[in-house]
Amino acid sequence: MANEYKLLTPGPLTTTRTVKEEMLFDHCTWDEDYQQITQKIRRQLLELAHCDPRDYTVVLMQGSGTFGVESVLTSVIGKDEKVLLCTNGAYGDRQVKICEHAGIDYVQYAEPYDRIPDADKVEEYLRRDPSITHVSMIHSETTSGLLNDIAAVATVAKAHGCTFMVDAMSSFGGVDIPVSGWGIDFLVSSANKCIQGVPGFSFIICNKAKLEASKGKARSLSLDLWDQWNTLEKANGKWRYTSPTHVVLAFSKALDEMFAEGGIPARSARYALNNHLLIARMEALGFRVFLKENQGPIITTFLYPEGTKFDFHDMYEFIKERGYAIYPGKLTHEETFRLGNIGEIYADDIEKVTELLALYMGERGLLEAATGSASVPEAIAAMDKAGEPIKAAAPANVKLTA
Repeated sequence: MANEYKLLTPGPLTTTRTVKEEMLFDHCTWDEDYQQITQKIRRQLLELAHCDPRDYTVVLMQGSGTFGVESVLTSVIGKDEKVLLCTNGAYGDRQVKICEHAGIDYVQYAEPYDRIPDADKVEEYLRRDPSITHVSMIHSETTSGLLNDIAAVATVAKAHGCTFMVDAMSSFGGVDIPVSGWGIDFLVSSANKCIQGVPGFSFIICNKAKLEASKGKARSLSLDLWDQWNTLEKANGKWRYTSPTHVVLAFSKALDEMFAEGGIPARSARYALNNHLLIARMEALGFRVFLKENQGPIITTFLYPEGTKFDFHDMYEFIKERGYAIYPGKLTHEETFRLGNIGEIYADDIEKVTELLALYMGERGLLEAATGSASVPEAIAAMDKAGEPIKAAAPANVKLTA
């Protein structure tokens, strides 16, 4: 059951063997013990979100993260209401498509892919258009790697009495988000991201009052958020339609492993260490980061070194054959690629994949143009030197190797 390669992606991501082994057991959805696993997951997610169960609840929704986002947008925004979509990447643009398909009234505030939405501009939109009732945005926009300032936008949205919705798909569990403290009404994430489960369902952390007010607004039967919640509540953890049992069991185990690691503080520290180490070593190898500010700890977009010509597919296959899968770029105007550092990934993985990249560049005649030297050992030594202070400053509770 060993992985042939590890995933340096924003999810699906590399999971532990013990999480995968949970899926070897076939469970009946009607069993009370299975329903209690669902209830346990809901309680633990509220704990991670710093939410009081009297005010917030968790809804599990079959399907990928996009199913969860679409569930919220199509269930919470009524036919006489309007949403402001704050976008700066492909996943914000996907919310636009959802609204267009569902006939949801929206306004788009779009920033370039290397800039975060500005709370002052959100304030201007809301002041000029009092018909806006909801505000939605992405937290970790993996198109570029940006980490948006959802706290600042939440403050503005709340001041105007708007319902605030956040796609925290690739950040929840890897970045601490005090959901109720920041005034987030609906936060969506997925089983296969920072909690390190496998794909199969999304989850929505909901303000109870806002959720109850959404009754009857849904434009979809299967994605009706209120009805899904109502069934989970009344049937004590029974899903409305067939649940992804194997994924649920794996996710429950992944949550246990997360708490054993030290919860969000420990996991966030490990991801941040991975990210800082990755950037330092890549820069020593001649790669610059695409973002000049607001770089998040989940995934990083890199520009190819000046004066070099890379074939991404060739590089991808070379590195994959040696144990790691990397990610293509998602920008249309620049040649880039991305490296994620979440999941069961440690500092030694970051060192190994960057060494493989140096080896690839050496074999393809790209190293000298990028670093000034054609020597692979010299390139690795330079990366080690750049990364050593980061490893030395790592918190004591952060493991450097699996």
